[in-house]
Amino acid sequence: MAQYDVNNSSIQTLISYIRNGEIAIPEIQRPFVWDSTKVRDLIDSLYSGFPVGYIIVWKNPDVKLKDGTVSLGKKILIDGQQRITALQAAIVGEFVVGSNYKKKRIKIAFNPIHEKFEVCNPAIERDSTWISDISILYSSGFDEFNFVIDYCQKNNLDDSKRSYVNSVIKRLQQIENNNIGVIELSHNLDIAQVTEIFIRINSKGVVLSQADFAMSKIASDSYYGGNQIRKIIDYFCHLMQKPEDIETISNNDLEFAASEDFNKIKWIVNEHDDIYVPNYTDVLRVAFTFKFLRGRISDLVSLLSGRDFNSREYQEAIAEQSFKKLRDGVLEFVNKTNFQRYLMIIRSTGIISSSMIRSQNVLNFGYALYLLLRSKNESSEIIEKIVRRWVVLSILTGRYSGSPESMFDYDIKRFQTNNAIELLKHTEDGELSEAFWSNILVTKLNTSVASSPIFHLFLMAQVKMGDCGFLSEHIDVKSLIEQRGDIHHIFPKKYLQKFGIKERSLYNQIANYMYTQSEINIKIKDNAPMDYMSKVKEQCQGEETVYGGINSLEKLEHNMYENCIPKDIFNMDYTNFEEFLEKRRHLMSDKIKKYYEMLK
Repeated sequence: MAQYDVNNSSIQTLISYIRNGEIAIPEIQRPFVWDSTKVRDLIDSLYSGFPVGYIIVWKNPDVKLKDGTVSLGKKILIDGQQRITALQAAIVGEFVVGSNYKKKRIKIAFNPIHEKFEVCNPAIERDSTWISDISILYSSGFDEFNFVIDYCQKNNLDDSKRSYVNSVIKRLQQIENNNIGVIELSHNLDIAQVTEIFIRINSKGVVLSQADFAMSKIASDSYYGGNQIRKIIDYFCHLMQKPEDIETISNNDLEFAASEDFNKIKWIVNEHDDIYVPNYTDVLRVAFTFKFLRGRISDLVSLLSGRDFNSREYQEAIAEQSFKKLRDGVLEFVNKTNFQRYLMIIRSTGIISSSMIRSQNVLNFGYALYLLLRSKNESSEIIEKIVRRWVVLSILTGRYSGSPESMFDYDIKRFQTNNAIELLKHTEDGELSEAFWSNILVTKLNTSVASSPIFHLFLMAQVKMGDCGFLSEHIDVKSLIEQRGDIHHIFPKKYLQKFGIKERSLYNQIANYMYTQSEINIKIKDNAPMDYMSKVKEQCQGEETVYGGINSLEKLEHNMYENCIPKDIFNMDYTNFEEFLEKRRHLMSDKIKKYYEMLK
């Protein structure tokens, strides 16, 4: 069976297909991102007879309707939207939505005398040699004969020039008949195959994810409200990052602005927490996982197409039900109470900055789990405990770093069918054994990657426990992170380099990192730990205060305990560096274990 067909269609035919709904533009790439000069260059290429590339459409499967008849599947435009939109803007004169969500006209001007295209501007509009907007040449009822006469009179062109201008205008009008290659992908292809074909055919190196194809399916649907679902997702994600665009969106999309759906998302403009900033892929993944109890986005595409996984037929009833479930899931995601309570739980783990958690999939599954437990009417106390511990457990074990979809699918089904508390305990017993805390976690701490999720877990523990920065009496780690303080070396980098330890992978070990005040770090300079820590001990015995404000041995001991500093650091120099790292890794692992147990 052929995976795709290649045909040619005229521009005029393609535009008519889009107008009558035979090809659906999903708007996943909205707003229109092309610069006006690219629109000009596209028209110039068509006028010059140059190829302008292929567009790619993906055929929806034929669906069995409730009355037993069959509805032929539409084609979805999955590549070429910017070119098609550019043609509609320049030739048809349609408005486009710019990057700031404002509607605008893109007028392409043409000079018949010099056969030159330009983006229209005030100077061109005042110059009679220019046709300021070529769309008039394609409008219904355009009078070519009188237009040419009028143009020649305005520009004092004699009869010999009139024939030339007339031929040029005809040639420009003929670009509607220029052909564009259309690659039609079969509906029998799964998403993995569609993605592979897309990558191989697409010369621009653009890669679409499975969520992009799912969004294409959603956004191209109008019968079951798919396009409205797309707007809820799109506007919610956009306004979270650019709340100032709410007025522009309201003015641009009056119908949506007047809907109840807009009221359900506009609260996000006042949400300033940046720990969890989802994009449309995240919204789709969470809503789908929670509502459908599945983890594979390819399944969402099949269900929205109406696929019966048992009979392998496509049925209208399944498509209708799937769009409704997806809408319900999306509305649960964007619900103000749900979103803010979930963020509260995330903050309660010690995550106070987006820099502290790099795995969006951990946050995504955590939110799906929160919504599932809430739908099962679990108490708030139970939900908070389970979600908080599951999020941290996921970071500890790298649970969603390999094949997140498979693990999402596995985990959400288990939480649906099992007692959540018992499932959590069973997972902890299996994955967080004593061997994990004493060996596996210690080994994970043996890294020089500062962005390591395990190092951030250590910082989360310090935040949760209210620890002060290294050698600080009152300034806590939480404040240092919030004020974007610096991470410094306990064994100063230049000190180690001076004694031959020049490998970054050694002196930048995360077990050599700590948060401390900049002024303390400056005073430590390039001194050996045994030197500066001896002076700290002296200041705790009544000598002049040099490093921070700690002035008693009891306070010093407590600060060292908070920061997992080995007690024998007072006698350590570069010869003890690797010994220090090993001892601190064990102390850090013990602290993370205590922190995890605090989350009950």
